[in-house]
Parts: sequence; structure tokens; C-alpha cells
Amino acid sequence: MTIALGQITCDQIVEMQMPYKTPLELFMGATAEDIDRHRHWLEPWALCPQTGGAILAVQSYLLRTSHHTILVDTCVGCGKTSAGFEPWHQRTDETWLARLGAAGVGVEDVDFVMCTHLHIDHVGWNTRRVDGRWVPTFPNARYIMSKADLDHAAANPDPKYHESVLPVIEAGQALAVEMDHALDDEIWLEPSPGHTPGHVCVAAASQGAQAVIAGDLIHSPLQLKHPEWGFLYDTDPDFATQTRRAFLEQHCETDRLVMTAHFPAPTVGHVTRDGDVYGFRFRGAERIGIPADV
Repeated sequence: MTIALGQITCDQIVEMQMPYKTPLELFMGATAEDIDRHRHWLEPWALCPQTGGAILAVQSYLLRTSHHTILVDTCVGCGKTSAGFEPWHQRTDETWLARLGAAGVGVEDVDFVMCTHLHIDHVGWNTRRVDGRWVPTFPNARYIMSKADLDHAAANPDPKYHESVLPVIEAGQALAVEMDHALDDEIWLEPSPGHTPGHVCVAAASQGAQAVIAGDLIHSPLQLKHPEWGFLYDTDPDFATQTRRAFLEQHCETDRLVMTAHFPAPTVGHVTRDGDVYGFRFRGAERIGIPADV
């Protein structure tokens, strides 16, 4: 789906959408009774009836402004090490790269890669293996990463860091920035720490239209109803919950389009109020036959 934001165009480059772990495994504080209460609107769109897994998308956002071609997050990639989820381990499926090309962008055309954070499903296509070594996928791009996240990753190196982050640094293409860094007057970062120490959202604005790419500030529509639920991989669950609540309240009933990383398709829309908690009004829901509002 292509979204127009004034003079900016935004395309979703989807790598995959599939059941992940169950909500009881993913969300701290969730109970079986909670999940049953929401099952009627979650299944089969956001909760798999067969496996019980939360259905999550893994995707990037391609922003084309009057000045730059920008990729926000780069999914899982190919050949990467994933100890936590077998379907992501050593993938050979290059569908994501083909979809980027189908959107009219080659790897040489990308000016900036902006990382909301440095988890495996957001940095995978940062690099690819060429002649037995990992090299930046986008040879002409600067890779923008928050300094706080980069420092945290370097102090806690794991396969993801060695495969998808360090090769970018060694190639001289990494740009460590503060969490409120502005690329220009159309694209900038907004601090949203908690999931990781340096997690950021990416904001876009043009001709009065505004949007924000939320990264892993929120993972599932379930967290609209339970913003207090921490996520399994939050570095600081309490801080992440505080950040999520503030974000949802800030964006509730506004014109600012929220682009989530992991909500199942169509993934983008507007935060609404649902009593004491929140809802979401999806853009493009009619295309895939789901309710526009949850």
C-alpha cells in the first residue's frame, strides 16, 4: 500500500506475516481470561486459531521525500542467526528484496537507512553476505542509529550485532545520533525508549500531513486494550509501558497517522479512545475484509 503524505510517499515493504509466540508468552501480565475476552475480534486476523500465536507482520517503510530515499528498518534478512524463533533462522527467502525492487527502488538508490532500534527483525537487511562476508546491502546509504542503542548493542554483542550492525560500522556507513535527531524539516526522530535504551520513532511531515513510524513501541492490537502489558523482549518493561501509554495518549483522536511495525495488515491507522483504553481505526481495512475499528 502506498500512502501519500503531502509530497512524501510511503510504501510498506512487507517481508512476512505469520503467527509468532502466544500472547501469554509475549505479554507480561496477560492471562488466559484476558485473551479469551478479546478472542472474538482478534481471530483469525491477529490471533491464529490453530496455533494460538499472535499474528505479527515484519516490514519496512520506504519513504521518498523531495530530497531523499529512506528505508525505516530492514526486517530479518537472509542467512541471519535467530536463536529465539526458528522460522527467522538462516532464511533464504529474498521476497523482501524483490518487493523493494517492485516499488521502484534498487539497493543503490537508498540514501538513508533509519533504525528504530537494533533488534534482529529490524536490522536484518542492513547487510547481506557477499563472498563469505557481511557487507552493507545499501552501498550508498548512511545508516542512522541512536547512539544509546548503538552503545548498548556494542556492550552486549550477539550474532545480530556481528552480522547486521558491526559490518555497517566497519564500512564507515553508520551514523550515531541523538534520539531527537532531525534529518531535515520533513523527517526526524522522536525518543521512545524502553523497548531498548535508544528506541526511536521516525516522524514525517509534509504540507500539513503527518505520520509517525512507531517501531516496537507497541507490538500488537492487544496492547491498545492493555497498554500496561510489557513485551517479552523489552529491555525495561516498566519504562516501555510508560512510553507506550504516553504515545497512545498523545496520538489519540489526532490526524497523525500511526504506522506500526508489527500489527497485521493493514497495520496503519489512527489511535482512538475506547473507554479507559484505546482503539485503532485502520486505513485500508476494507481491502482485506477486517473491521475498520478495533
